[in-house]
Amino acid sequence: MNPYSDEYFMKQALAEARLAAAEDEVPVGAVIVCGDRIIARAHNQTERLNDPTAHAEMLAITSATGSMGAKYLTDCRLYVTVEPCVMCAGAIGWSQLSAVIYGTPDEKRGFTGYAPNALHPKTEVRSGVMKEECAAEMSRFFKDKR
Repeated sequence: MNPYSDEYFMKQALAEARLAAAEDEVPVGAVIVCGDRIIARAHNQTERLNDPTAHAEMLAITSATGSMGAKYLTDCRLYVTVEPCVMCAGAIGWSQLSAVIYGTPDEKRGFTGYAPNALHPKTEVRSGVMKEECAAEMSRFFKDKR
């Protein structure tokens, strides 16, 4: 496998999603890549932190801006297992990430259904990377909850 492919980085995001599931959090994982280097990793921590804004994307953006020492992430890409929500899309837009690559859509809360223009105009969006694996992680988690 090409170590710099979308699939490689999505596998890293999936590893974060699995950490979330192990902590009884909704299994969403994210990594931010600048060049070919992962500069931030995160997974949902809304339960642990008792914070509804502690989504994987939000935590990854905070970590990445700290790592870069800048509020804009114009040369970075976000890989996330599930389509970002409107809140996260707003943060992605403000941080000016160059690309958002997500695995499975979120038909209930995904930004494309509610705020398709929330991202920065130059942000590229690619979906469906490892879609089945990302969807399976979510399905497994909610099936076990029922």
